[in-house]
Amino acid sequence: MLIIVCYDVNTESKAGRRRLRRVAKVCESTGQRVQKSVFECQVTLAEFEALERRLLDEIELAEDCLRLYRLPDSRGAEVKEHGRFKAVDFEGPLVL
Repeated sequence: MLIIVCYDVNTESKAGRRRLRRVAKVCESTGQRVQKSVFECQVTLAEFEALERRLLDEIELAEDCLRLYRLPDSRGAEVKEHGRFKAVDFEGPLVL
């Protein structure tokens, strides 16, 4: 399934800036960055649940915001792209 991870981490403190870097690292390990705080990830249900747990371990619920959008294949999710960024084709060949 394709998931979209969006987050907003309060960076007013040094601890918040560290949290932001840790959250970004977790997302980078699973998907591709499409905006500064938005990632697309192609995952299984088990990987989705593991990613959610890892992110919840990093954020501070009282100060930060985390949103996870699941776009299951069965619903025919469609992504329209405009502009310079071109997403990785998760279904395509790994090497061209």
